[in-house]
Amino acid sequence: MAKKQWRTLALLLAVFALGSLLLVACSRPGTASSSNNSGTASSSSSSSGSCPSGTTVKTSTSNFEQSCITLTKGDTLKLVQDQTSFHQFNYGQWNGTTQDPQPAPPGGPKVDGLQLSGPSLDIGPFTTAGTYHIYCTVHPGMNLTVIVK
Repeated sequence: MAKKQWRTLALLLAVFALGSLLLVACSRPGTASSSNNSGTASSSSSSSGSCPSGTTVKTSTSNFEQSCITLTKGDTLKLVQDQTSFHQFNYGQWNGTTQDPQPAPPGGPKVDGLQLSGPSLDIGPFTTAGTYHIYCTVHPGMNLTVIVK
């Protein structure tokens, strides 16, 4: 009987451990953003507390190393390759495995079809405050939110 209790306890601990792993995986840091589907930069009232300030975002083989960045009006965004890979960017975002391209927002810098195949790429300057969504058309899920204040 004691052996059956140990098996039950071991099973419960395994289920608890798996549940904990799922919880950690689903609660990754970052800010949720909604697409306005109008192609314009949307005003954002979210704080930049979880969206770091700066002008440089590194890319990995198939993703951005951070999901968002906060720029000051007039800044230029620098995308830097951490590992050699080909990226092509557009305004919009991935929704699951489906691309949701958007027209260039008024006042936003040219992004449509920009390619990062070398060490870095400058996008900007961003002269209009708002929230911009940029994605890599080659790598599903590679989204970047740019908040300009």
